[in-house]
Amino acid sequence: MVGRRRNTRRSSVGQLLLAALMIAISLVMLYPIYNQLVISLTGPEFIAQADGSTIIPRGFTLQTYAGVLSIPKVYRGLFNSFFITFAGLLVNVTLTSMGAYVLTKRDLLGRNIFMSLIVITMIFEGGLIPDYFLMKNLGLLNSYTSVIMYKAINPYYLIILMRFFDKVPKSLMESARLDGCSEIGILFRIVIPVSMAGIATISLFYGVFHWNEYFRAMIYLTDEARYPLQVVLRELIVSMEKASFVGAKNYVQMSTRAAALDFKAIKAALIILAIVPILLFYPFVLKYYVKGRLQGAVKE
Repeated sequence: MVGRRRNTRRSSVGQLLLAALMIAISLVMLYPIYNQLVISLTGPEFIAQADGSTIIPRGFTLQTYAGVLSIPKVYRGLFNSFFITFAGLLVNVTLTSMGAYVLTKRDLLGRNIFMSLIVITMIFEGGLIPDYFLMKNLGLLNSYTSVIMYKAINPYYLIILMRFFDKVPKSLMESARLDGCSEIGILFRIVIPVSMAGIATISLFYGVFHWNEYFRAMIYLTDEARYPLQVVLRELIVSMEKASFVGAKNYVQMSTRAAALDFKAIKAALIILAIVPILLFYPFVLKYYVKGRLQGAVKE
């Protein structure tokens, strides 16, 4: 009994230490975001004193966000990011689901060859220059399609989804076939609903990838009206570093409401606008994501 109590105490102490460590790590990761949020909510008269140690907004105001959202390039960039993310997510999930479903067929002719080619693409990529010339030859430069269709199917996520589709009871699919359901119907009516954990998992991965789209957008898109928010944010920061205050104002085409704002507050508000949407998306897929990661990693 004594030994059992000691083991229980040690276990409790270990759990407390782990909990304290995780809390400390979480605070270190979340504080920079919180600090930028505080700066973006600080009043204009106190913004000059705001720095990395500011933890409470002085002169609380939403004026910064109202001013930032009145800048044409910012709300246009927000719209572009939402459109690219939504359209890209739809394309990615649809094509990855169809590919995973086909490759789970053990009797598929040439299945091993297809799987070998897919694994090769996980190790070797064509590179940036061939990608650029491919988009150019297809006539997709300076179009949303060039950004949306890039890596329309990620091989790693494809294999993850195959793991989920393999676990769908074959009896369900056979029953659907006997009822006259087509393969497409089986995929969208049976396989995908049963595998929602896997769909949510890859949706989160694809969603983060598209929302953070930056490098490819800079290369493929030449029209500033099509820039996603990440590129707008980068151009603003570079302009602030290389140009004078007046030059930076000209770049972002500030409205009367935004012209009076401090660039420190503008930059903080832009960072929050670039982070918050994907943070809000995460809780909706959290339970599926955790379940999906466990199911995709543990072999039964």
